[in-house]
Formats: sequence, structure tokens, C-alpha cells
Amino acid sequence: MFSILDVGVDGVIFNTGSMNEVKQALVYLGTKSFELSTAKILEIQEVGDGERVCVDTASMLNRGEGMLIGSRANFLFLVHNESVGSSFTSPRPFRVNAGAVHCYTLAPDGTTKYLSELETGVEILVLNSKGQARRAAIGRCKIEKRPMLMIKAKVGDEIGGIIAQDAETIRFVKSNGQLVSVTHLKKGDSVLVHSKPATGRHFGMEVSDEYILEK
Repeated sequence: MFSILDVGVDGVIFNTGSMNEVKQALVYLGTKSFELSTAKILEIQEVGDGERVCVDTASMLNRGEGMLIGSRANFLFLVHNESVGSSFTSPRPFRVNAGAVHCYTLAPDGTTKYLSELETGVEILVLNSKGQARRAAIGRCKIEKRPMLMIKAKVGDEIGGIIAQDAETIRFVKSNGQLVSVTHLKKGDSVLVHSKPATGRHFGMEVSDEYILEK
């Protein structure tokens, strides 16, 4: 009802006694925000070939928007969409070349999903550089073998990483909103991430009362 004719209705009455349902509704309406921090790049290393996942959404993505992706659930990089293009490819403003198949991304309900689990019809979270989130439906996912890079970064005491394709179309977002390709990324550069104290996950759900160490 909020999206009818791109304008929507003036209001909707939502009758619930559950705070969790209120939070889920806010995420669905795109009003949820995530705190983004500036992380410093510690290491960049070629790791050979691996399978990466291109996520093609059923929406047009704007400059500054991307997906939160990472090898650890508590440390996720803002990976930009391909609306810019490159010297080799035309812009594809519906696509995020997200990362390796093992990487996490955040789902609208707050759980995590492996990139390998994503498929047509699944909803994902798309964030802009201010941390504002909206939902987008996946139209297609493509998994292909490509040369990969391992990138590590640090915020405070937390260190996280991502394995992404070694290609100029994969870009992170700097704190000033500028984009930086992984092929031009250098040790000491700063990029936007969503980071919080480490907790474990079971089947995508956060676990706080169990010892789990991710490395």
C-alpha cells in the first residue's frame, strides 16, 4: 500500500502488541538505519580462484547504495553496486558483485545469509552511505569462478575481512562518499563498514551466550 503508483496511501494503521513486529515493519518500510564506521585497510592479498556471487536485484540501485558483505557476521563491508561501470563494462545499476560464496549478508529480518543461499525472489537489504536501509528483491544470482582478493580492515579492536573478485567493478565506499575500486585499494585506506562486538551465529540467528570464535 505504501508503494502504489510510487506515491502510496496517506497512512496505514498497524495493530500489534509486539515490539519485534514493529521493528520488522520499520525494516520493511525502509526506515531502519545501520551505524556505519570508518575502517582502515590492514591487508590486501591475492588468494587465487574462487566462486563469487553477483546479486542482480529487481530494482535500480542509486549511487552510494550497496550491500553489507563480510566473512564475519559482526564486520560487514559496504560493497557498492555497479551503476558506475568501468572501461570494460557498461553500468549495471541493478547489480552488486558481492563477494565469495561463503560471505555473509544481512537479511531484512536481522538474520544473516550466506551469499551461496541467495536466489530469485529472496529479499535483501540495500544500504546507502548514510546507513539507511531498504528492501530489494533478487531477480537472479550468478556464481562464477574468478580470481579473488582477501581484504582485511580494522575498527577499534575489531578486525574483519572479505574475499571479493579481483576486478575494478567491485568498489567500496569511503567516508566522504567517494568510491574506491578493490584494484586501487591500498593499505591504510579507509572504507565504510558496519561493525559491532563479536557474537556467533547459528542458522543466521545471533547467539550471545555461547563461545564462538571466527578467524
